[in-house]
Parts: sequence; C-alpha cells; structure tokens
Amino acid sequence: MIKFSGDSTSIIIKNIDEASLLQVRNAYRSKADTVNLISVLIRPGDLDSIQDEREVSGKIKILGDSLMFSPDRPFSKGTEYLVESYIGVKFATVGDLIRGKGKQNLKAQQQTLKR
Repeated sequence: MIKFSGDSTSIIIKNIDEASLLQVRNAYRSKADTVNLISVLIRPGDLDSIQDEREVSGKIKILGDSLMFSPDRPFSKGTEYLVESYIGVKFATVGDLIRGKGKQNLKAQQQTLKR
C-alpha cells in the first residue's frame, strides 16, 4: 500500500513482505544515499506549460515493515504525485516460465497521490 502520511509530509509504502524487506534493508545499508528504491514524480496539470513529469528529490527511511520517503521540499497542496516502486515486484515463478507466462519487462507498482 502506498499513501501519504497522516500529515502529508511524507509518502509511506506499507506492508512490505519479509523477503523484499530484507533486500531493501541490505541495499539501504550498502548505499543508503544512492539507493533508488522508489521514484516520486510530479504529474503535470492541465494548465502546466511543461508537460513532463519531474522527479522529486528526498530521503528514504525504513520503519518496521514500511518505507518512508520524505521530500527535500514540502509536497504542494493540489498537486498530483506519481509514486513508482519495484519493491516486492516479482518477475515470474519457475512454473510461469515453463508455461510461457514469464514477462520480459518488470512493471513497477504505481500509485497516484493527490496532496
């Protein structure tokens, strides 16, 4: 589950499964400042002259079975944010690969949040 914190100052990814959480913790320990565990993008509005999504910079913390993203600048009220995460995304099981159901491209977990 991806959502804003109660005070909308951060984004929380909750209920990460144990195997994924272990991988996240290992990656975080090895290079906490450079790990790109999630991407947060500002979605352009209908009246924006720039129609490209812009990435939001910030810091990540691990809290229990959750990940918290805190932006360097506060989230803007009325703005939509696209959150993308590959945490917990599974490529395919062996059975899926045998039956030809494996996918060549991983699809990120995505959630649009409006502040």
